[in-house]
Amino acid sequence: MSFAAISAVAVTLMLLGIFLALILNVNRLSNQIENDVRVRVLIERGTTPKQKTALKTKLTDMSAVKTVTYASRNQELKQVVGHYGQAFGLFAGDENPLNDVYIVTAKQPTQTITVAKTARQLPYVATANYGGNQTKQLFQVMGTIRLWASGLMLLLLLVAIFLISNTIRITIMSREAEIGVMRLVGATNAYIRWPFFLEGAWTGLLGSLLPMVLIDIGYHWVYQRTATELVNFGYTLASPGQFLVLIDLVLLSVGMLIGAIGAMISMRRYLKV
Repeated sequence: MSFAAISAVAVTLMLLGIFLALILNVNRLSNQIENDVRVRVLIERGTTPKQKTALKTKLTDMSAVKTVTYASRNQELKQVVGHYGQAFGLFAGDENPLNDVYIVTAKQPTQTITVAKTARQLPYVATANYGGNQTKQLFQVMGTIRLWASGLMLLLLLVAIFLISNTIRITIMSREAEIGVMRLVGATNAYIRWPFFLEGAWTGLLGSLLPMVLIDIGYHWVYQRTATELVNFGYTLASPGQFLVLIDLVLLSVGMLIGAIGAMISMRRYLKV
């Protein structure tokens, strides 16, 4: 029964750890995608350097603005050439149809739309783009993902608590005769309770060791396999160091606490308290 209990705890915590790592990284990536949305403030042609400086000051002074970065029209053209091919290099020099740009990042992703609308009203601004309806949809999708991820994580935690506590309860039920003998010889409730309390905690501890090792190894493998591809798109998974320590502590805490508390609750039936 002890082996069965430890195995059940290990399987439950393995599933919890995998989904916990997945959900936390989904939440991290959704935040990175949102923060990648910027406002491109196109400066009117013929604007003098002094006027550009004044415009940058007004943009920087906006309460919702985090950073303001300048990109000349020549730099913008180089990016176009890099993305779409050398054919666009024909527009270099005076033929360049692009505008100088201020790239503005909002303090909060949801403030991007407000920043764009305010920037359009400033002098020397031709227009301010942020992605339009696509950006609004992006914020809605990311918000939905985070909501579902949080709900799923809570559900998995409740399932883990239910399965582990019931597994511990079954092991104690198999010891009913032993508990009855201890009561007959005059053992106090505290004397009977503590060995089972410690047994529940040890079951949770031993059941959490294998999931911790496997998840640590598996996450390192996944991180190394996907790191380069994600970096090319400007995104990253949580680095294994502190992230895996957090996952391990959660699994260890859930296993031991639920094991111990499940044992205590199950003992009430036999101790009549």
